[in-house]
Amino acid sequence: MNSVRGQLFSCLRHILAVLFLLCSFTSVITPPSLSTTFALQRRQTVEGFSRENEQFLADLQHRSFNYFWEQADPQTGLVPDRARMDGSDLDENHRNVASIAATGFGLTALCIAAEHGWVTKDQARERTLSTLRFFADRAFEKHGWFYHWLDTKTGERRWNSEVSSIDTALLLAGVLTARQYFRDDPEIRKLATKIYERVDFHWMLNGHPLLLSHGWKPETGFLKPRWDTFSEDTILYLLAIGSPTHPISPASWYALWRDRYRYEGHAYFTTVGVPLFMHQYAHAWIDYRNRRESRGDGIDYFENSIEATLAHRAFCINLSHEFPAFGPNMWGITASDSAKGYLAWGGPPRDPAIDGTVVPSAAGGSLMFTPEISVAALRAMRAKYGDRIYGRYGFIDAFNPNTGWVDRDVIGINAGIILLSADNSRTGNVWHWFMRNAEIPSALQKIGLNKYNGRRVLKTRPQKAA
Repeated sequence: MNSVRGQLFSCLRHILAVLFLLCSFTSVITPPSLSTTFALQRRQTVEGFSRENEQFLADLQHRSFNYFWEQADPQTGLVPDRARMDGSDLDENHRNVASIAATGFGLTALCIAAEHGWVTKDQARERTLSTLRFFADRAFEKHGWFYHWLDTKTGERRWNSEVSSIDTALLLAGVLTARQYFRDDPEIRKLATKIYERVDFHWMLNGHPLLLSHGWKPETGFLKPRWDTFSEDTILYLLAIGSPTHPISPASWYALWRDRYRYEGHAYFTTVGVPLFMHQYAHAWIDYRNRRESRGDGIDYFENSIEATLAHRAFCINLSHEFPAFGPNMWGITASDSAKGYLAWGGPPRDPAIDGTVVPSAAGGSLMFTPEISVAALRAMRAKYGDRIYGRYGFIDAFNPNTGWVDRDVIGINAGIILLSADNSRTGNVWHWFMRNAEIPSALQKIGLNKYNGRRVLKTRPQKAA
């Protein structure tokens, strides 16, 4: 998520480039089409689960929400980057370190919780107001952008972090979701609008006509890496193109490099070597269903993420010869903790660091794409390993069924993607709330991501800004 991870991904892409070029002659594809085998699977999104699956997902969502409700500071609304599942203290270096991306998930979690009755709407409103007041009036901002890591209680910068473009975007996603869920509250609407409209997206270009920088530091200025390849950065670019005050060109969308990839019959666009979360995070808020680019590669991003998930599952199943615990209902590798520390791993192709660790948020974050196979994997994990991996905040971040290693921590953004993806798969509510912000459909129209019915593109009119 941060600049360090971005540089890691960049290095990995260069390493993989040669291998990719070698196979490109057999991997060149057309835009993804429906797989006959999984056609029914696709249609099941937001169409209901069995009673047993509904009960399981309701429990998982509620537990995942507990992380955001109990761990966030009530005064600032800031959500910690991580917490111990057993309630014990983190080490001094990680204690009271908040993530603004996790806080964006947390604001959305408040809307979900109020809708399900886990807290009252007034309780959710009060916490939302505390968070928005903090970011509108107290937090350090540079042209509307915020530091990646903050002290949970004081809001001061932590870990010498950067003013982060992608993490500010994930925060904004939560801000705009809250603006629509609490649209009857004039203060929430005013604060949310202030936070979004203050962000100077043009400034973050740092002189480039199209591509945004990863961020800025007061000591050294702009970070050298730019968001120049397809990943979760689509939410950053959508917010930037739709900005009513500091927009960037819609051409920025098509300046992102997209690799064509094929694995086990699943063809999709990606950036080779990225973790699965990069196909999930933007979709937690943006409803890409039944939309396709009217130019460029003509990508249907929702179908693309389905294909990426199915390819990843097949990849994990193929790892079972090396790690016998992997299988059709035991799969998922994305950026997470490991026995060796935090790793930004994934696949396909094979990441050399893979050691048999399973990351529940890989399957959980794809509930909105592949609901039945994702819930089957999550239920199998809980059934087999029980309280060792499933507790007050849902699933721990990662575990290794091949070695017996089990993480002690829950990471906010991974708990968040499980919660939001599960709710979209069950209700579609987060999509509904976020898409009510008129800047979003306006940006989609400017890009040319138009509704289609399978035969022709349907033009949509921009709505009046909220």
